[in-house]
Amino acid sequence: MRKTTGLLLASAVTLWATTAWSQAPRPAAAAPIAPAAAKTAAVPAPPPAPAVDKTSCANPDALGVNRVVQIDTTGGPGFGFEHFKQLDFLRDKEVVLTFDDGPWPGNTPAVLKALADECTKGLFFPIGKHATYHPEILKQVAAAGHTIGAHTWSHAVLNRKGMTEQAAKDEIEKGFSAVRWALGAPPSPFFRFPALQHPPAIVTYLGGRNVGIFSCDLDSFDFRASKPEKIVDTVMGKLDKLGKGIILMHDFQKHTAEALPTLLRKLKAGGYKVVQIKAKVPVQTIASYDEDLLKDTKLPTVSSRPVSSVVQTISE
Repeated sequence: MRKTTGLLLASAVTLWATTAWSQAPRPAAAAPIAPAAAKTAAVPAPPPAPAVDKTSCANPDALGVNRVVQIDTTGGPGFGFEHFKQLDFLRDKEVVLTFDDGPWPGNTPAVLKALADECTKGLFFPIGKHATYHPEILKQVAAAGHTIGAHTWSHAVLNRKGMTEQAAKDEIEKGFSAVRWALGAPPSPFFRFPALQHPPAIVTYLGGRNVGIFSCDLDSFDFRASKPEKIVDTVMGKLDKLGKGIILMHDFQKHTAEALPTLLRKLKAGGYKVVQIKAKVPVQTIASYDEDLLKDTKLPTVSSRPVSSVVQTISE
C-alpha cells in the first residue's frame, strides 16, 4: 500500500476544495526564485479565477471535478509513482488527467470538447515550439479553465548523449518562455520531462527554480495505440489494478482525442473521480529567455489592438 509522508505532503499539497466545482482566487504574490535562475521578467499575478457554477454544466450526469488541490511548488516537489514515491495526495478512486505535446490543430480542440462535455478539467504540458505555432489553441486550453505547465522547447530528451547540462536548462527555460508568450501570461510552475527521463542534476535545478515535476502513476501509451479502443482498455486495466492515479496522455495524438469521450464515461461508470491541479503561484520565467525567444524565433505576428480598432461594421 502506498504510504504518504504526512508532514511533507501537507507542505506541498493543500486541499483547496473538497466539493465539486469550487475554485479559490490565485494569490497575488509571486514565488521567490533561486539565484541560479538569474533575472526574471516582472509579470503581474493573474486575476482571481471566477467561481465555476455547477449549473453551467449542461450534462447532469457529467464526470465533473470532485476535488481541486493547490500545490506549493517551493523546492520542486515531484509527483507520480513512476519516479516519486513520497507525495501521494490522491485518495482511492481519484485520477488526474494529464496531456502532453500539444497544442495541435484538430486533436487538442477535440480533447477540449471531450473534457467540456463531461465538465471536467485536465493538466496540460505543451511543447514550447508547438505553443508558438498555435498560440490561439493554447489560449483555448487556458480559457476552458485547464491548468498549463511546460514540456521543454522541442521535446528533447534531457539525458540523451551529447546533451549538456546548460542545453537541458535552455530547453526547459525556453519552453516556459514560449508558453508564457503564447498565453500572454505565465503558466503554472509544473514540468514534465520528455520520455519521463529525469537527469538528477536537472531535477535539482528545477528544485532551485521552485518548479514541480510531474511523472505519472500510469502511462496510457496512447502514442503506440493503433486504435482508440486500445487506449481505453490500457487505462482502465491499469486503474483497476492501482485504484487511482495520475494518467499520462497526449493531446497531440489523434487516437487519444477519439478515445477520450469513451474513457471519461468509463471513468464515471467505474466510480472514478477527477482531481484538478492548481498552482499556488505562477512560474517566474527568466527575462533573458523571454527576450531571446522574441529575437531568435520567427514568431507569428499577434496584434495587440482591440478588435474594435481593427474591424468596424460600415453596413448592416
